[in-house]
Amino acid sequence: MLRISNNVTLAAHEIEISQIRAQGAGGQNVNKVASAVHLRFDIPASSLPPFYKERLLALCDSRISKEGVVVIKAQSFRTLELNREDALARLKALILEAVKTRKSRQPTKPSRASQRKRVDRKTKKGQTKALRGKVKL
Repeated sequence: MLRISNNVTLAAHEIEISQIRAQGAGGQNVNKVASAVHLRFDIPASSLPPFYKERLLALCDSRISKEGVVVIKAQSFRTLELNREDALARLKALILEAVKTRKSRQPTKPSRASQRKRVDRKTKKGQTKALRGKVKL
């Protein structure tokens, strides 16, 4: 069971975890031990609240397929248990990031002093550039 928040939990049968062989460097251990983890989580078929599902499906994330299946591959650690924990933690982080509410932007106006400073800098820069012309003899 994966606890997302105080009210929301995911049952173990909703998360499909399979063992695969890790890729990359690691010598003989990589070749003979299936220590990497492939985690699959079906968003539409899950017991998540509708708000969570909508926000997750609206995410533009490469780990979420068009059908709404989250696929996470964890192979950072040498042991299967650590990779399993890492995959579950990444799934939890993805769900929490999706449901985080963003603060709305309050439009502001530049102050009169900042506008004046900007124009003064522009005129000074223009004068400097004007002095770079050909020298009259």
